[in-house]
Amino acid sequence: MRAAGEVEQVTPVVAGHGEGPVWCPAEQRLCWVDLLAGDLLSYDPVTGGVRRRHVADVLAAVRPRAGGRLVAAVERGFALLTPDAVELLPEVWADPSVRMNDGGCDPLGRFWCGSMAYDAAPGRGALYRLDPDRSVHTVLTGVTVSNGLAWTRDGRTAYYVDSATRRVDAFDVDPVSGELTDRRPVVTVPAGAGLPDGLCVDADGGIWVALWDGGAVHRYTPDGRLSAVVAVPVARPTACTFGGPGYADLYVTTSRQGLPADDRSPAGALFRFRPGVTGFAAHSFAG
Repeated sequence: MRAAGEVEQVTPVVAGHGEGPVWCPAEQRLCWVDLLAGDLLSYDPVTGGVRRRHVADVLAAVRPRAGGRLVAAVERGFALLTPDAVELLPEVWADPSVRMNDGGCDPLGRFWCGSMAYDAAPGRGALYRLDPDRSVHTVLTGVTVSNGLAWTRDGRTAYYVDSATRRVDAFDVDPVSGELTDRRPVVTVPAGAGLPDGLCVDADGGIWVALWDGGAVHRYTPDGRLSAVVAVPVARPTACTFGGPGYADLYVTTSRQGLPADDRSPAGALFRFRPGVTGFAAHSFAG
């Protein structure tokens, strides 16, 4: 059940904890974060060059806005980025032991991001939504490690990972309000295969999930059947997204977090794979 093709390392080791990749069509670059360094990274597939920009103490996730700008999740809330400025929005909570972790935009142009305790204590995280008017709403509570969140191409289904559950859950999405309803498990990752982390959805409805401590990315069908396995040469792939011409490339971010100091693997590099299916453009923030 291994997918055809080979995984290619496209950057040196550039991140301590690489996360949250997204293709930015305005620049034709892949953006992702070095989360605990608070840095925004971007990769140009034409030149192979990587840019680094410091944004905040923690930078958990970014998504495109109009005009080449970005919306971001920082340690305890949200920010708006322009090429030369960072506008920090009011903190969502004050507790320094909890931070943002991963997120994405929905078809209505709202930015969602979830949190976790630094020590991953059970139930201390939540899932938040930043609306274009800058209001913030709490959507889920009692979360442990809020991770991947993505919508299908038709916008009718959203997939979500709280890594501690070992599951990928699906929600129905109301096309008018965007409300998430009827949460249900679709995939349960077996013990020993790693923990589900970041995810994305392809144009055929397949769910691609990075497996922390699993050294792989799995593809599942909408009914939860494992349909492809992509081995990654590091223990901790963190997230994946489609990008490049025709959204035919699957990019995978990786982490060095928790690895021994003498580890010589390419953990922390960015990888690319052509899986034979395509993705589609990520939704942008409308604010």
